[in-house]
Amino acid sequence: MIATRILCLHGYHGSAAILRRQIAPVAAAVPADVELVFVDAPTLATGDFGWWHDGFRGWERTRDWAVELFGTQRFDGVFGFSQGAALTGLLAALRETETTPIVFDMGIMVGGFTSTAPQHANLFTHQLHGPSLHVMGRNDGIVPMRDSQLLAERFAEPVIIEHRGGHVIPDDLAITTRIARFVAQHRRVTTPE
Repeated sequence: MIATRILCLHGYHGSAAILRRQIAPVAAAVPADVELVFVDAPTLATGDFGWWHDGFRGWERTRDWAVELFGTQRFDGVFGFSQGAALTGLLAALRETETTPIVFDMGIMVGGFTSTAPQHANLFTHQLHGPSLHVMGRNDGIVPMRDSQLLAERFAEPVIIEHRGGHVIPDDLAITTRIARFVAQHRRVTTPE
């Protein structure tokens, strides 16, 4: 029986199928009662390729899509890579600052960054609560490590994992084990009937 569902959000120019391949080492390590749910950005079918574009253009469309998704499905956690990690941070902020059906217990952000856009200032008036894991590469040439650290600083008690690589979901066993351990620690546990 699946006890824990984690929504998985791909990066810019990504897709659910691409993220499924990128996250395979992590997926193999998480407990068997964890379901990873992969979704495409809402406009991927129309030839678009991001959750939003420069200046967070398209953010409102993605926000409304997420509100609708969380209104119809239960997710216990959100895993995001790159732009999907930035979206995970924004969803965590929405969860705490606005009345929405967005509810989840843990956030895992790999190669993420945060919004400093004025339109999001009201979302980050305080540190966010709830377990968060932040994975960042020391040699990330797309999202510099400092940008990932700024996202982690949005959270009250972030867990940070650094790796020597670049803008990737690391397949290093030591790191995938730590990610899996974080998921196991915060997953929904069912009791036998």
